[in-house]
Amino acid sequence: MDSDSVRGIGRRRLIGWGGVAAAGAVAAGVPLLSAGIGHADSTPTDSSGDDRIPPDTLPGGAYDRYVAQLAAQDKFSGVVLLSHQGRTVLSRSYGMADKEKGIRNHEGTAFSLSSAGKPFHAVAILQLAQQGKVKLSDTVGTYLTGFATDIAEQVTIHHLLSGTSGMEIPDLDVQRIFQSQDEVHEYYTQWARQSKLVAPVGTPTNHVGSDSVIPALIVEAVTGTTYWDYVQENIFKRCGMTGSGFYTRPQWLTDAHIAHPYMTLADGSQVDALTNLDKGSPRQEVLGENPGRAFIDAPGDGGFLTAPDLVRFGRALLDGTLLDRPWADVLTAAKIPHGAGSFGAYLCPVSIVGSQWMYERAGGNPGVGANWDIYPYTGWVGVILSNIDGVPLEEMIGQEMQAITGVSPGGSGGGG
Repeated sequence: MDSDSVRGIGRRRLIGWGGVAAAGAVAAGVPLLSAGIGHADSTPTDSSGDDRIPPDTLPGGAYDRYVAQLAAQDKFSGVVLLSHQGRTVLSRSYGMADKEKGIRNHEGTAFSLSSAGKPFHAVAILQLAQQGKVKLSDTVGTYLTGFATDIAEQVTIHHLLSGTSGMEIPDLDVQRIFQSQDEVHEYYTQWARQSKLVAPVGTPTNHVGSDSVIPALIVEAVTGTTYWDYVQENIFKRCGMTGSGFYTRPQWLTDAHIAHPYMTLADGSQVDALTNLDKGSPRQEVLGENPGRAFIDAPGDGGFLTAPDLVRFGRALLDGTLLDRPWADVLTAAKIPHGAGSFGAYLCPVSIVGSQWMYERAGGNPGVGANWDIYPYTGWVGVILSNIDGVPLEEMIGQEMQAITGVSPGGSGGGG
């Protein structure tokens, strides 16, 4: 599995990425299509909306200049996008998606999400709950076999989604190179069954890996389809996210619209993780890992998305496309206090920033960095996607938040 959110509870922090980025940009403010691989909706070109758009979010504004400086310093390769009410305000692309083939990153490039894709399985579960096919109070044993009796009888879907299962799980075999989708599915099914209850159910346990795999297996048990196919049909397709999917390693290697992950080794050199499966990351939080070894992302995790498609996902959470409003509220409602104004929700941290909510999810792996933010009160969505190590993702999130809200990082305020 991969690293968890920057601001949320997780066993790893998304820090210490290093690598090379080539400067480049996609012009913002041009008319964009409403669907397809490339683009979100178009930016307003008249000045009537300028009073709603903070200057720091605009092309040439503080956030744009900040990201450009990172790219010039070889600290960012990827795409950033700011959208307001479904219209693109800022879109910038830097660096190479595939250095060997000379393919540059662009707005339509799909990036690995790592843990930033985990909320998809929460949405899938809540869709089934909305349809009356599951209850959040149902236990693991209601749908699945092969788990320890105490887990099967005590741990509920709510505990899994909220990271309060009280479970722990053995470490993954990070050296294993998977060769098929079936092998991935079987491995993670058996891995999840090795979970052990080590604390009272209801105890926060930092979203252990099986907290993601088990809900995905429940989705499969209820629907009779694979988790990957269910999300593709009922989330990506429903939102018009045509540039996104759960791609396999062969697709990652050959599809020109998918960014390769560039991993920095102990000697400072940078390699394409996909073509160097014998090499692993030297970073302590992902020691020995290489995202290319996975034939496909584990059930309940990951996926590859474009920045415009993440905007579509954010909008669809708010407008009833994915979930009826009460069920969307269940997804994002504050459940576990993390700190001043910061809470755990179902698979995503939520924070009080100034006088509004911010929903967020980040993820990272060697050569992979991703984050999306939704500001439901004001209709903003921010996306950061990267394909090198060394990206200061937490700092970037803070700069994005400040540009949108005017609140400096660390100054969100609110209850503990």
